[in-house]
Amino acid sequence: MSDPICPLCDRPIPKDVPQSLHHLVPKLKGGKGGPTVLLHHICHKEIHATLTEAEIARDYATPEALRAHPRLAKFARWVSKRPPDFLSKVPGKRGGRR
Repeated sequence: MSDPICPLCDRPIPKDVPQSLHHLVPKLKGGKGGPTVLLHHICHKEIHATLTEAEIARDYATPEALRAHPRLAKFARWVSKRPPDFLSKVPGKRGGRR
């Protein structure tokens, strides 16, 4: 069986690398029990460093919408060139989010 593919960066997610389940609609915004996607942990951290829970629920509740966000698209292009087990510190929340 092949490894699942991260819907943000399109890299495989081997069993032995840090990974996270992302609620497409945040639990605090009514997404408890809703759809989830498996992501690399670094990709999941980048989503939450970029967007608020309200922004995710309102405008970014699909993998396609997440990939279309300018900062997340840039991150995905950058991280897609790294091996699946690549880890890095994710910067904290940035001011002036859009």
